[in-house]
Amino acid sequence: MEFFCYHRDRPGSMALRKELLEEHWSYMDRYATEMIARGPTLASDGDTPTGSVHILDLPDPAAARAFAFDEPNYQAGVYRDVLLRRWHNTLGRTMWDFPGGRTGGNRYLVLGLGTGRAADLALPPDRNELIAYGPLMSDNDTRWLGTAALVRAPDPDTARAVLTPDRYADIEVHNWQFGGRPS
Repeated sequence: MEFFCYHRDRPGSMALRKELLEEHWSYMDRYATEMIARGPTLASDGDTPTGSVHILDLPDPAAARAFAFDEPNYQAGVYRDVLLRRWHNTLGRTMWDFPGGRTGGNRYLVLGLGTGRAADLALPPDRNELIAYGPLMSDNDTRWLGTAALVRAPDPDTARAVLTPDRYADIEVHNWQFGGRPS
């Protein structure tokens, strides 16, 4: 089962985040084989973290909750909240398989919070710019709750256009970059 996890940073938690960086990476190392995508969201300065995205393949919702809430930054209070949802890997690949590579161009998290009937279940026409893409679902996988995508795009408006605007209560667009330990 695939899960989308987005930890949003608590304002003023940057020093604590830096202090826990090695603990965070060590924790994530334990999930290396389960990772589909990972990386921080960033403020408009392109440097300051505002959250952490992790998309993983885990056995069940309980394992996903344990992943999200046992994470060292969460335990220490770096994060203000967590969005955790079942997710479907519509692309069928990991971020490491993205043909555009780890660098070059602007990268975004596009998060559509659904309302009404399911939307955007099929891949958008320009799938070459998609790093990860899929619907957000209820724990029992029966109800569509939105769509999450990691996309390379020239600007936030182009990234937002990956989703159908009138089918969502809100569409958030966050600067995002490939995560993990520096090589």
